[in-house]
Amino acid sequence: QVNRQGEIFVPRVGTIPVWGMPLGEVRRVIHDQLGKQYAGFRMSLNLSALRSIQVFAVGEVAQPGVYTVSSLSTMVNALFAAGGPSKLGSLRTIKLIRNNRTIGAFDMYDFLLRGERARDFRLESGDTVFVPPIGPVVGVAGNVKRPAIYELSGTTRIGDLFQMAGGVSPTGYLQRVQIERVKPHTEKLILDLRLDDLNAGSRAPNNPLVEDGDL
Repeated sequence: QVNRQGEIFVPRVGTIPVWGMPLGEVRRVIHDQLGKQYAGFRMSLNLSALRSIQVFAVGEVAQPGVYTVSSLSTMVNALFAAGGPSKLGSLRTIKLIRNNRTIGAFDMYDFLLRGERARDFRLESGDTVFVPPIGPVVGVAGNVKRPAIYELSGTTRIGDLFQMAGGVSPTGYLQRVQIERVKPHTEKLILDLRLDDLNAGSRAPNNPLVEDGDL
């Protein structure tokens, strides 16, 4: 059994630190240590049980509360256990709080749109996964592959938005793309754009910044 110091004890070998290692690495380390005491042996190593930890999922989640998860769980696992962010919850700035300090933030768009989990932090007992209210949003409709409402994070141009929406479909007419924009408490604007040579990230005049509430 792995003790509180992240070590295991093997007779005639002694204490071996294994905290944070992948199982394959643990197998190699134990094999190397046994090789110093024995010759011509075979070793089999399996993980028989995982320690459980308790974490909190709070904020704008479907079912806030305390959840018991395995010690190998990440922020995504805790979010799935809590039913995911609610309609009012952010997907872009989900925070991991440990000992009253923010350890990091996870952008779920990286996972949902690209399958990336580089900042999907491993959880420890007592951690809090906090989902803040949703940030600025923009709607995309018409001839795109994933028409939907998207939450913005940082500076976003219309080309970046189309990239999130899976790109323009082959039937899309890029010589007339409309942006409906509401100026707070004043007026509604309709902007017509030609996006023939649109490139995500381009700062060209035909690739303007989008704003909260745009369609």
